[in-house]
Amino acid sequence: MKVRIGFIGTGRIANRHMEKLSQIKDVALVSVCDVEKKEAEKMTKIWGGKLYTDYREMLDKESLDAVYICLPPFAHTDQEILAVEKGINLFVEKPLALDLKNACQISKIIEESGVISSVGYLYRYSDIVNRAREEVSQGKIALILGHYLCPMPSTRWWRNKNESGGQIVEQTTHIFDLARYLVGEVNTIYGQRSRGLMEDVENYSLDDASCINLYFQSGAVGSISSACTLKRGRDWGINLIGKGFRIDLLLSSHLLIISNGKRREIKMQTDPYQAEDEAFIEAVKKNRPGIIRSPYSDALKTLKLTLAADSSLEKGKIISLPNFK
Repeated sequence: MKVRIGFIGTGRIANRHMEKLSQIKDVALVSVCDVEKKEAEKMTKIWGGKLYTDYREMLDKESLDAVYICLPPFAHTDQEILAVEKGINLFVEKPLALDLKNACQISKIIEESGVISSVGYLYRYSDIVNRAREEVSQGKIALILGHYLCPMPSTRWWRNKNESGGQIVEQTTHIFDLARYLVGEVNTIYGQRSRGLMEDVENYSLDDASCINLYFQSGAVGSISSACTLKRGRDWGINLIGKGFRIDLLLSSHLLIISNGKRREIKMQTDPYQAEDEAFIEAVKKNRPGIIRSPYSDALKTLKLTLAADSSLEKGKIISLPNFK
């Protein structure tokens, strides 16, 4: 049986998924949709599929087993809901939305429908991340330090917080998600930020840098820092410290370092993009939702965490996660 796939959104991340899907047996790219017709045409010339500029028309006319929703944060409206109402399984790129209430509504509809959902937190499929998780399970984490440092992306909407949600919500969300995946849920969060360095940049309304402090239910404490002011070079990762050990996930270098009396370096061998797409296709083919490591309902918790972090930056207050709505 071929899994019939459609795409809503044809940007860089959609292209990457199309590339990975082309390497998976029994996958058929049926249709591609983008409001920018020229962008959609580029993708269909490379990967095939029927071209649409209206996702409602595509969902009505095509018989799809699954749809990839690869949209900028501000562009999420009713795409997920319409797909679920037609029984179409969902792969949604992060972040889920900019509004927690809407995302909660979508999550509820997905749960009630029984469709399979997966969200693009690819590092949960990385071999070195899961090796780190095994190490963490053997001892208690006291401190977690995460960071995402990079130049400002050239994409115009990314610079506008009303459209992207800001660096924490759109980009550093991967680090916040790994904090949950490796250490557990967060009780309280408090953040501070820096502004004023990028006033010469048009359409810029982001924080130049931020530092978010977290207190986990496990008793661990942590800090996650973000900055998008570099001229060149990108660096992101996470450090985990416990009694007698340290685990460094250097994600931008595809390297895990375990230090617990001796030092071990382990290079990433798996392609997490390929692994997450293969898991989604297998889950759809065999009706095995349990192999998905980031279903919509779990990704919703990461969205809540990042939106709470942003709320703390805006209000200058400690935010309680259980009470955040």
